Order: sequence, then C-alpha cells, then structure tokens
Amino acid sequence: MDLEGATIIVTGGASGLGEACIRQFVNKGATAAIFDLDEQRGKKIAAEVGDNALFCNTDVVDPGSVKASVNKVVDTFGAVHVVINCAGVGTPMKVIGKKGPMPMDRFSQVIMINLVGTMNVLSQAADKMLRNAPNADGEKGVVINTASVAAFEGQIGQAAYSASKAGVVGMTLPIAREFADYGIRVMTIAPGLFETPILAGLSENVKAALAETIPFPKRLGLPGEFAQLARQIIENPVLNGETIRLDAALRMAAR
Repeated sequence: MDLEGATIIVTGGASGLGEACIRQFVNKGATAAIFDLDEQRGKKIAAEVGDNALFCNTDVVDPGSVKASVNKVVDTFGAVHVVINCAGVGTPMKVIGKKGPMPMDRFSQVIMINLVGTMNVLSQAADKMLRNAPNADGEKGVVINTASVAAFEGQIGQAAYSASKAGVVGMTLPIAREFADYGIRVMTIAPGLFETPILAGLSENVKAALAETIPFPKRLGLPGEFAQLARQIIENPVLNGETIRLDAALRMAAR
C-alpha cells in the first residue's frame, strides 16, 4: 500500500511509538488520526503536524468511543486505510505481592487496554476498510498491532502484561486468515526496550544498565525505528499474518 494519500489511525498516537508513526507518516504524504486520551498532548501534536492530522479523544476499551472516533475519521478524511494499535499500559505487579494475591481488577485493566482495546479498534477500523477500492493486488487495508518481547520472555511481575501481549501475538494469524478474504493484511510488531513513556521514569543509570543487556546495538530502540518498520509493513504487500520482533536480539532475563 502506498503511504501517500492513505488515511491512518494510530492509537496511543499522542506519545512514544504512536507519535513517531503520526509524524513520520504525515511527512510521507498520509493523513493521520491520533486516538488517545491525552487531549492536551494529542491536540498539540495535531497542530504541529498540520491539517493532515486529526485528534480524537478515544478510550480504546469503550466500543462507543471507538466507533465515534472511527466515524469522525471517515467523515473528515473519507476513508480508513491503515490502523496501528500502539495504546497500552505496562503496570508491573506480582501474582503474590506483599499484600497478598494480585487484585483482579488490576489484572483485568491491563488485559482490557492491551488486548481487548486492540481488538476493539482493529475490528471497527477494518469494517470501514471494506468500503475501500482495492489496489492491483486486491488490497483494501492494513492492520498493525503492537505486542512486546514480553509475550515470549515475560519477567517476574509481568504476568498481566505478558498475557495481554501474548494474546495480541496469538490472534495475529487467525485474523490475518479471516481478513484475507477482505483484502486486509494483519501484522504485529513485538518491540524490545524502547525510549517510550513507559521507561521515561527510569534514571539514566538504569537505562544504561538495561542497554547493556541488549546484544547489538547496545542502546534502547528509538520510536522512529518502530515507525520505520511499520512503514515497511504498510508498503510491502507480502508481509501478512506474522509477528516481527524488533529487539536487537534481546532475550529478557527472569528479572
């Protein structure tokens, strides 16, 4: 799919990986919608990017909120061609903590945002893609979800996060198989350690120590590098039904 002229929805688009996608894709000629709850930051980015960006205050867990935002995108730009799910939380918590078993509402919250929220947005966006005119390959749209290397090597305290991201990985192929009949490709990116708001609260010493655990290059990934892979997925028509690790050969230790 050609980025120029495409309309792209990015959840979590007001920061980190999502923000990098918004800025990079609009720069390449796309129109983009920022789905986020951070209205101040989201509107600021949209204003900086220009008329080809739209902010939509969106709760990915709420079907009504997502439906209203997707409709707003179609009303504004005329179509949806790509959706990139970057919204997520990474709250650490042990199954058995100092105060006893993990509160189930905290576990459910992570699953709802990271997994159910991903399904909520991709399903409603893909429904709009069905209206698109197919290109020469019969392609009508692209879905890119965000998992994590924690889906494969979850650390102590990541039971909820790992479960949510493993769910994203697990649903990639069956959705790609289903959406093949519609001309919509489905891919997932599993990032390693990246310079995102989730790691923003860590000291530089801690970040340096984390970087030492990465084989090569020995540094945290940059959001622009995530956006670069997302762009390559959009533009390469035979990438479908797969999860790509973007982790500099990192394999997480137990703690």
